[in-house]
Amino acid sequence: MNQQSIIPPYLKQGSVIGITCPSSYIPLERIQYAAGVLEAKGYKVTLGDTCGRQYNYFGGTDEERRADLQSMLDDPGIDAILMGRGGYGMSRIIDQLDFAAFQHKPKWICGFSDIVVLLSHIQAQFGIAALHSPMCNAYKEETINSAHLKSFFDAIAGNPLIYTAPPSPFNKAGSAEGILTGGNLAILAHLTGSISEVDTNGKILFIEDIGEVLYNIDRLMLNLKRAGKLDHLKGLIVGGFTDMQDTERPFGQTVEQIIADKVKEYDYPVCFGFPCGHQEVNYTLSLGLPHLLQLDENGTALTLLHN
Repeated sequence: MNQQSIIPPYLKQGSVIGITCPSSYIPLERIQYAAGVLEAKGYKVTLGDTCGRQYNYFGGTDEERRADLQSMLDDPGIDAILMGRGGYGMSRIIDQLDFAAFQHKPKWICGFSDIVVLLSHIQAQFGIAALHSPMCNAYKEETINSAHLKSFFDAIAGNPLIYTAPPSPFNKAGSAEGILTGGNLAILAHLTGSISEVDTNGKILFIEDIGEVLYNIDRLMLNLKRAGKLDHLKGLIVGGFTDMQDTERPFGQTVEQIIADKVKEYDYPVCFGFPCGHQEVNYTLSLGLPHLLQLDENGTALTLLHN
C-alpha cells in the first residue's frame, strides 16, 4: 500500500502497554524488569498469561500464545503491545488471529525479529503502522538510559525521530523519500508468496539478520530479488548483520559484498551499517510511515517526516 498508513494513537502518561510472548520463551524476570522500566516512564503495564510460560522452545503452546495475543488485540484498554521476545513461533499462529477489533481500534505493535511476521501482516493487510523495536531482553541496567531505548519511547509518544549512521565504502549516495518497511531478512523471504508478504513498491526497505551462513544471505537476497522486491525501491537500508558464519570452503564474499552485488544495477540510495537489528544498539523504526533517507560522503541520515 502506498497510500497513507493508519497511525495508531500515540501513547501518553498513564497509557497501558501489554506484554505477551507469541513466539519463543523468555524468563519471567526479564519481562518483569522491562515492565518496571516502562512503569518508571509513566506507563501502566499488563502482563499476559504467556509471560514466563514455556512449552518446549515456545512461550506456551500455539493455542496459549494465540489466545494471549488475541486477548490483547481485542482489549480496548490496552494501547500498545510489546512482544517479550522473537525467536520463532509467530508464523504458527498468524492465520488464526482475528484482527476485527484491532482494525476498529488500532494500537501499536512493537517488536522485531520473528515478530516481523506480525508487523508485515498488519501493514500488508490493513495498512496500519507498527514499531520495529527492541523487546524485553533489551531492558538492562546498563541500557535503560541509552539513546536506542530512548528512541522507543520517542517513537511510541510521537516525538521527532532522526537517525544517523557513519559512512561506509559500500554506501550508494543519494536521497529518497518514501514509506519505511521491512525487517529481518530471513522473515521477509519466508513471507514471500503469503498474504503477509512485504510490499516494497515505492518504499524504503530496511533489512537485518543474525546467525546466518553467508551463502544463505545470498539465497535470501536472491529470493527477494526474484520476487521483484528490490526492483522498485526508493532506497535500501542495511542494518546489523551479526554473527555471520562461513562454510569450511569460503563463500568468497562478505555480507556487505553479497548485498551490494544484488542491488548494483539499481540507482536508489543504499545505506550500510545502520544501527538497528540483533545487536546492542537497536534503534526503533516506525514502519509504515514516511521517511527521508539521505546519504553522502559524511554518512546517512534517516528522518521521520511527519506523524
